[in-house]
Amino acid sequence: MAQELLLYVLVVVIAGLLSLFLCGYAVWKIKDAPGARYYILVTFMSAVFTFAYAFELMGTSLEEIRLWLRIEYLALPFIPVFILLMCLDYVGQRLKPWICYTLYVIPIITIFMHNTNSLHHLYYKSMKLRSDTPFPTIDLEGGPWFYIHSIFLFLCFMMSIIILLMQLKKSSFKFRMQILLMIAGLMIPLLANYFYINGLSPSGIDLGPVSMSISFLFHGIALVSFQMFNVTPIARDIVFENMQEGVIVLNQNNVIVDYNGTMLQLIPKLNKHAIGKPIRDVLRSNPRLAEIISNKQECDYKISLGGEHVYYHIRFSPVQNKKNISIGRIVTFANVTERVHIQEELKKLASTDGLTKVFNRTFFMEKIEEVFQSLTINGGGVSIIMFDIDHFKKVNDTFGHAIGDHILVHVADTAKKSLRNTDIMGRYGGEEFIICMANTPLYQACEFAETLREEIAKENRLINGEEVVITSSFGVSHAYINAGESQYSIHSLMKQADEALYAAKGKGRNCVQSYRQALGIVK
Repeated sequence: MAQELLLYVLVVVIAGLLSLFLCGYAVWKIKDAPGARYYILVTFMSAVFTFAYAFELMGTSLEEIRLWLRIEYLALPFIPVFILLMCLDYVGQRLKPWICYTLYVIPIITIFMHNTNSLHHLYYKSMKLRSDTPFPTIDLEGGPWFYIHSIFLFLCFMMSIIILLMQLKKSSFKFRMQILLMIAGLMIPLLANYFYINGLSPSGIDLGPVSMSISFLFHGIALVSFQMFNVTPIARDIVFENMQEGVIVLNQNNVIVDYNGTMLQLIPKLNKHAIGKPIRDVLRSNPRLAEIISNKQECDYKISLGGEHVYYHIRFSPVQNKKNISIGRIVTFANVTERVHIQEELKKLASTDGLTKVFNRTFFMEKIEEVFQSLTINGGGVSIIMFDIDHFKKVNDTFGHAIGDHILVHVADTAKKSLRNTDIMGRYGGEEFIICMANTPLYQACEFAETLREEIAKENRLINGEEVVITSSFGVSHAYINAGESQYSIHSLMKQADEALYAAKGKGRNCVQSYRQALGIVK
């Protein structure tokens, strides 16, 4: 008999310790997540109920057993309410405050009725020790309020199950697994209560305390394996999954809590196993994105999808609890490809000459400034070519500005076809163009200029039935800049190219002159 009792007590104590462990784990890990506060309360109440029942089993007299029964009923009436509120909070549903307060009315009345039962016997009609069990076990005959409380308990459990079942079809896989585990956990106490009420439990043992702890073990498996309360509630799942923006949720330790389907396009390595892992571990192959997220750097991010460049704007939103303490952040990836393309087009329009489609003078000066800054740091040679169309004013006066514009476009297009990727070309003014050739020696720049001069001159233009020969004059300057040297300036080099161009015109036009050649001519 003693061994059998000891075994039952041991099982009940283990169940109580399990509830207490789950309560502590929830406080440590998920206390600020949706539904977690009620999970903490219900596991704590279950632990109190279970430990008190262990002492009830060890009681040797009716008075001692009644004492521990009263302690059990300080926790038991609130358990179904907390379970119902936990499920509501988990799926994102909020009851009005007066409804929440109303749910506590029956548990409070139950505690009052239980503690004053000797005055009215409305909760238990009779309380006595059983004689057909191997150790003292109380035999209870329920009164009217006992059945009211039992019905209330049953309704709370059934409503909790129905609430979860209603979310099953419209939830993603991870939520379905959580729901099924929670439903399985809620069914266990109902089955245990059925066995106890119908006298089918061994030795009249109340299976409720043990079944409660097993129930929360199921919830605990969902909690640990599927981060039950570390994700957004199910009621927001449909919106979350159908957002066009990519969303990834991190906790305060940069650990992945959740993500939506759009993020799979941006971070293919995301999967259900990524939840619970640090974002840096998942983004080992993309250190730049990992750095952006770790530093909370709001910026545009370019990614190649299907062979095309797509731009996303990354922004960060803090997640705070009711005490305004940060518990994580939401990282949002908004597709801004269209906006970036518009900005690039506007920038191009602002930097480009509307007629010839080469850089305008202002933007050309900005670009060449960057070249000189780089040469000042790293050293290297740079050549400047200035050229204009010979007798362009005469063409305008003879054939009109429309023909003049046509010739300007033709000359610019001819030059653009010969440029390297590193060369910079701009319209300096009127019919005058300028080219900057970084890391290019003087002789090479002169050869380029000569080739370009021949290309422009060899194709005569037929204008109003008259064949017109278009020629250009070129001036070339060059400087080699040592690293850290500031002897040369953009304007001085451009002035030298302009003087060389003036010398080419003085030589009869349609030729190339370097500044070194021009020095002898000018003098």
